[in-house]
Amino acid sequence: MAQPREVSTKSRSRRATFLKWLRKIHSWVGLWGAVLGLLFGVTGILQNHRATMKIRVGGPVVSTVHVALPDPAPKSPKELAAYLRTELKLDRAAERTTREPAKPVTWGDQSVIQPEHWEIRFIAPDYLVSADFWKGGNSVSVERRDQGLMNTLEGLHRASGARVGWILLADSFAGSMILLSLTGVVLWTGLNRRRTVGASILIVSLMAAVVLAAQSL
Repeated sequence: MAQPREVSTKSRSRRATFLKWLRKIHSWVGLWGAVLGLLFGVTGILQNHRATMKIRVGGPVVSTVHVALPDPAPKSPKELAAYLRTELKLDRAAERTTREPAKPVTWGDQSVIQPEHWEIRFIAPDYLVSADFWKGGNSVSVERRDQGLMNTLEGLHRASGARVGWILLADSFAGSMILLSLTGVVLWTGLNRRRTVGASILIVSLMAAVVLAAQSL
């Protein structure tokens, strides 16, 4: 039969081994998220304080062209989007297409029929392409906005038009932040019962506050 002192010594040894490995995991996860943390931190500050601090990062460069329609003309916004992607050599499919049906509108003292209107948008972190077409015309107006470096970084922050690979990478950063928080709490408590109870109460209180605040909005 094991003596109480031996049991206590083995328990402390297992706890020390667990905390040692947890500290290693905490360190490596922190290293993984360091670069992305810098990117998200800088762009987050710019988004929060650009207006109040009047931070200028350079505006987008805008250019507009008129693209002739093929023969036969596209019969839907999706067909037009596919044609523009090929014609303008865009590296991704359209993010959004809208179709506004023809309708009567008042012009001066008379009523006229406004033709069907199509809008198409191609979105990427470094550019935004908007196509505007009124059915019956023989060309489509296309505007391109090249975002510039800082606006591109902000687009990556929001995953605006980003590919699946970047979205998964950003998700891994979010997951690492969650893991760092949890392992940090465990390391702080050192698996000490009193500290663990206190940390649990704090976490539950914060979660309850967040939920109640969200419900009150």
